[in-house]
Amino acid sequence: LERNPTALKLVASSPEDRPMAIQLFGSVPEEMRDAAVMCQELGAQSVDINMGCPVKKVTKIGGGSAMMTELDKTAALVRGMIDAVKIPITAKMRLGWDEENLTAPDLARVLEGVGVAAIFVHGRTRAQGFAGRVNLAGIRSVVAAVKSIPVIGNGDITTPLAAKHMLDETGCAGVSIGRGAFYDPWIFRRTDHLLRTGELLPEPSVAFIAETLLSHLLHLHEFYGEPQGVRIARKHLGWYSAEQDNAVEFRARVNKAETASEQTAITKDYFSDLMA
Repeated sequence: LERNPTALKLVASSPEDRPMAIQLFGSVPEEMRDAAVMCQELGAQSVDINMGCPVKKVTKIGGGSAMMTELDKTAALVRGMIDAVKIPITAKMRLGWDEENLTAPDLARVLEGVGVAAIFVHGRTRAQGFAGRVNLAGIRSVVAAVKSIPVIGNGDITTPLAAKHMLDETGCAGVSIGRGAFYDPWIFRRTDHLLRTGELLPEPSVAFIAETLLSHLLHLHEFYGEPQGVRIARKHLGWYSAEQDNAVEFRARVNKAETASEQTAITKDYFSDLMA
């Protein structure tokens, strides 16, 4: 973190972003220990260890899913982090390296033994990447493997009903929503409402989506500046517009915008036409 200003930008926060956790990946015990201390000093309320990422640039250095293949080594690394900080340490894992090596239950037991506060488990193997279906029985086996710490299920939570289904089928203590929030930033509020009341709220109106997107655009442009803010905003514009009419034409046009003002103007025109 000290040598990487970009990483510090990634953990930039505000007082409203609480509780805040910072996720780390790596395989060198001393570096992970020192990074956890730095996260604590930056104000994080917990540190999560990425043991689930299937991306090659992460696994080739022994991080992400590679940490699931050497339980003793991983346990020692985690123990060093826990001893170095006062905030909770959690772990995110997959079910295993592949279908022949479903090590998540064993790893969960080991991590609970060294003091991990919670387990997040994505219901796929490293070999699957993001393909195929989430294995709910696999998540349930991790829930059954631990004695007292919460297990949070993850994977394919793209609707509030999918979240409820995972909770019902696995017995997990909660769900973690990742890619589903790209296309539906309101999924957290709608899921919470469903679980508390049994009522499924309607999807937000086009007007509300436009208002939120334009506010998001303004913050991206202010935070990153030009041209980086314009470049980063392109993927968000694609996600927000994915379910709207004429989305392909809109993306083709707005992705050519070079300035914040041009990008904003094209977006306003597009959503004005949708609401006309």
